[in-house]
Amino acid sequence: MKKIILVSIILNIFFTKSAFAYLDPGTGSIILQALLGAIAAAASYCAFYWNKVKNFFKKIFKKKEKTE
Repeated sequence: MKKIILVSIILNIFFTKSAFAYLDPGTGSIILQALLGAIAAAASYCAFYWNKVKNFFKKIFKKKEKTE
């Protein structure tokens, strides 16, 4: 498996052609928006599950109230 990957990488390096591609200015903006959106989604995902973990430990370690 490693030999196949190595051979394909070597062949890809030696047999590539120049692309002469053009990226317009709007492309950078789209990439930036996608990156910031992914960061915001990851942060909200982590915050949601952090609250679940925090509430779980609060239930376990909460102090029992004295009843009179």
